[in-house]
Amino acid sequence: MTTFRIGEAAELLGVSSDTLRRWVDGGRLGAGRDEHGHRVIDGVDLAVFARSQAAEADAGADGSSARNRMRGIVTAVVKDTVMAKVDIQAGPFRIVSLMSREAADELDLQVGSLAVAVIKSTTVVVERVDKGRSHT
Repeated sequence: MTTFRIGEAAELLGVSSDTLRRWVDGGRLGAGRDEHGHRVIDGVDLAVFARSQAAEADAGADGSSARNRMRGIVTAVVKDTVMAKVDIQAGPFRIVSLMSREAADELDLQVGSLAVAVIKSTTVVVERVDKGRSHT
């Protein structure tokens, strides 16, 4: 059975350890103790919780077939006469979007703006990670 310590689980969910502890203390997420007395969260329970959190975030996404939404802050906008490059920091993830300048202007994207990156991709590479090592 895979378990995650509070800090690991918090990082996976993109929240602080304090937030995760409050969720556990408040009964929103179950936790047990490992052999050293540290609180741990079962991997299956964490996955179910993460999915429920994502479902709440996607609730306002009616009318779109895209399911991958990452909320973040705009960190850079570079425009030329035709195109724009917009960088969004969504938790630990940097997302770069290339779009028409017209679209960037219509959205009024500026550094510091809140934005949601909606990702629809035909290719997604998945790598398994085992405690610091990745397998491809």
